[in-house]
Amino acid sequence: MQTGKTIVILGAARFDSRVASTSYTLANYLARRHRVYYVDYPYTWRDWIMYRKNQEFSRRKPYFKRSGSGCMETPNPNLKILIVPPVASINFIPEGTVYRLLLKLVEKTIRNRIRQVLKHDEIEDFIFINSFNFHYPKVSEGLFPKLTIYHCVDPLVVDYDLRHGRTSEEQLVRNSDVVICTSKQLFKEKARLNPNCYFVPNAADISHSAKALDKSVQVHSSLIAVRKPVIGYFGNIERRMDFELLQDVINSNPDKSFVFAGPVSCDDIPEWFLTAPNIHLTGSIPYDEMPAVLKGLDVAMIPFKKDQVSATIFPLKLFEYLGAGRPVVATDFNPDLKEFTGDTVSYCTGAEAFSAAIGAALADNDPRRVAERVRVAEANTWDNRAHQFDQILEKNYPL
Repeated sequence: MQTGKTIVILGAARFDSRVASTSYTLANYLARRHRVYYVDYPYTWRDWIMYRKNQEFSRRKPYFKRSGSGCMETPNPNLKILIVPPVASINFIPEGTVYRLLLKLVEKTIRNRIRQVLKHDEIEDFIFINSFNFHYPKVSEGLFPKLTIYHCVDPLVVDYDLRHGRTSEEQLVRNSDVVICTSKQLFKEKARLNPNCYFVPNAADISHSAKALDKSVQVHSSLIAVRKPVIGYFGNIERRMDFELLQDVINSNPDKSFVFAGPVSCDDIPEWFLTAPNIHLTGSIPYDEMPAVLKGLDVAMIPFKKDQVSATIFPLKLFEYLGAGRPVVATDFNPDLKEFTGDTVSYCTGAEAFSAAIGAALADNDPRRVAERVRVAEANTWDNRAHQFDQILEKNYPL
């Protein structure tokens, strides 16, 4: 297969994660034109103890040997997965000199694996993309890439990331040749530290979510017995959810079922949310079953809090919902989204407006509206985003 540039991507997720990641999705799309090495998010020694019997760990184990190539082939000959030997677990150590010294040793392990593969494949000129892996900010140092890029996907929110992330991410932003952000708010923040900053929003794999429109696809088993109409959310139930608004909306619509398809991933879920009679929690559902879930929804929703953190979020699920032809009702958590969705999404301030938008969506869902949603989704695909990445690469490192 013909390739353009050689790109090494240090990912923020493991390639076989059950939840689709921006890092690995980007790697797949860039590999349509370029030769790409995706550096899998490293396992730690603690992971070894906890997950050594898991299928995902067993799949990697043959590649952990430092004497081996460490490269796993994929169906795409342009894309290889680079497996790093397990590294030390150091995030619990307080920020400071000791942590930074130990981090250098961990980064050296990752760097040596990359160097080993590049030497084996006789690669000298390459681009290095750190795709939101701020835990390891200086891996590219000593590899001498022709271009370094930091791909900023989300704000830092959870304590685990914040412990060292503030310092590490600032290093990444300042020291990278190029910074690419997935929201305008992130772009504004990072451009203050690095003027060579670009805004390339997230997108969705429309070919996957669009399967919900296929007549042969059956509604997911977890939704079959749920009373209609079904208002649903697909994704993690987490701290960014506006539970106060949801309580008002759900209490005001006892004739509707509210389905939350995903794992509960925060500790401060209110008690009412777990006991309301018209709420249905499915638990974690694999990404490949998403179309069947979306097919069972009459209205899809994104009920995020409106705050400084949410203003930086450009959620993939927005375009996945639209790609499935579903009406979408969301809070107005990020005002920049309307530029990309036009009149196909209702952005609401407050519970009363949210309930009214749900009612309007249920009353107006003819084929014309479905086609318009799909059209908007098709303008926000990863094909388009990869093309934007290509333009940035070409501008900063022409062949």
